[in-house]
Amino acid sequence: MKEINILPADTFIVANRTLLNEHDRKIISMLYQPIIGSIATSLYYTLWADLDKTELLSNEYTHHHLMTSLRVKLDAIITARKKLEAIGLLKTFVKTGSSNSYVYEIFSPISAYEFFNHPILNIVLYNNIGKKEYENILKYFRVPKLNLSSYEEITSRFDDVFESVPGTLYDNLNEDLRINKTGQIKIDNCFDFDLLISSVPGGILTSKTFSKEVKELINNLSYVYNLDALEMKSPILNSIKENGLIDKNLLRKNVRNYYRYENENKLPSLIYRSQPEYLKNPVGSSDKRAKMVYVFENTSPYNFLKGANKGVKPTARDLGILESLLSDFKLNPGVVNVLIDYVLKINNKKLTRSYLETIASQWKRLNVETVEEAMKAAEKEYKRENKVTQNKPLSKVIKEEKLPDWFNQNIKKEKISEEEEKSLKDMLKEFS
Repeated sequence: MKEINILPADTFIVANRTLLNEHDRKIISMLYQPIIGSIATSLYYTLWADLDKTELLSNEYTHHHLMTSLRVKLDAIITARKKLEAIGLLKTFVKTGSSNSYVYEIFSPISAYEFFNHPILNIVLYNNIGKKEYENILKYFRVPKLNLSSYEEITSRFDDVFESVPGTLYDNLNEDLRINKTGQIKIDNCFDFDLLISSVPGGILTSKTFSKEVKELINNLSYVYNLDALEMKSPILNSIKENGLIDKNLLRKNVRNYYRYENENKLPSLIYRSQPEYLKNPVGSSDKRAKMVYVFENTSPYNFLKGANKGVKPTARDLGILESLLSDFKLNPGVVNVLIDYVLKINNKKLTRSYLETIASQWKRLNVETVEEAMKAAEKEYKRENKVTQNKPLSKVIKEEKLPDWFNQNIKKEKISEEEEKSLKDMLKEFS
């Protein structure tokens, strides 16, 4: 995605091609906010409020207007905007010049029914708020059922009330009218359908098996459950009906059951993200420590641990540890990578949950957010433990060579060698 540097003086207008109502506010607050956060939610409401009385188009504003309205820095607004874009509530257009001009087109949220049946949003909401709160929200949106078995329907049909007669000629002008359009989540088509089809015996699949909607569903399920084409093969084949078409509801169930069987009856969380952009170091330095920081910041914890395992997928136990560090302790992904690297190096390549959680609790209290802060905190932790160890003659002292390379502060002044450059590139290839 193209990145444009935004300045407070850059202007924007808000365009609305949808229908917004008060019920949408409840859906945003109760269903979307637990996923996108309060700042992104407030940005959506602010853009909505900026529309004119007809709710079609706003006046022209500067981004400084958003900063003063939300009382946050521009970086936080950019991050919030990207969340709205990613979840389908906003589209952004830009015209560059001496000062950039933006158009923010806002969309309605999807309905509660669509949300709770969405293969991604439903699971993320559940994992973000927990079972009890999820059930309370589900209860709120559930439509009460009435027992009409003893009633007779007497609703009038259209042709009972109206009849067709010759009238004036109406020429459809194809006006660009507002309709109740809702935002859509866009995920790159990462699923390898060619590999799947080539692995299935002939005669099972037909030309109608993979419709556009089914392909989109498979792609989304593959993403949220982190399953490749061969892993998805069995759930897909078990979801094909006699006519060769795929039962979408059965497919959801089969993929969910497959994942839970392989992962100790747990459902997935989206733990594969990397460090937020606003917490990353500026790119440009070429020393060895900066290269290491780059790896920590631009690798997801899942792929970092996979790289540490020489390309082998993390076990369900290790995934549980990652999920706890990211979800329960709410550490940023780059910080988790530093913690993983530190513990693996000083703990004989073992990830001990209790030890990891002890350090994670301390870092959370210290408000460690960036990779640099995490590296410094790890250095202090090692010095403290080493000092305690030295006071216990019978204890086994941690050997210096087990320390991560980035512990040496002088490394900042060193230029990376060609061999080290190749090693880091190979590491990044493994993580990609």
